[in-house]
Amino acid sequence: MNLRPIKQNMTELEVSETLGKKVLFSYRTPVAVVGFDPDAKDFYQFKTDKKWSNTTSRHVTLWFKEMGIESKGVGTKPQEFFDGLVK
Repeated sequence: MNLRPIKQNMTELEVSETLGKKVLFSYRTPVAVVGFDPDAKDFYQFKTDKKWSNTTSRHVTLWFKEMGIESKGVGTKPQEFFDGLVK
């Protein structure tokens, strides 16, 4: 597990180095995830469908942009999905 501060109130948690699973936190809330599904042999990326704030939206957009992913094309999941990622 690796915690990487990106900027103020924006942090990335790398949960699994072998699977490349990373979770973005805006403030203290998990709001996006990227990773690799070994069963499907495919990468995935999701962002929360909940509207938090303009700042959180910018965090999500910036995080995906850093990875070369257009955030408008990223799938969404309910906030409960992200809350369950880190319990």
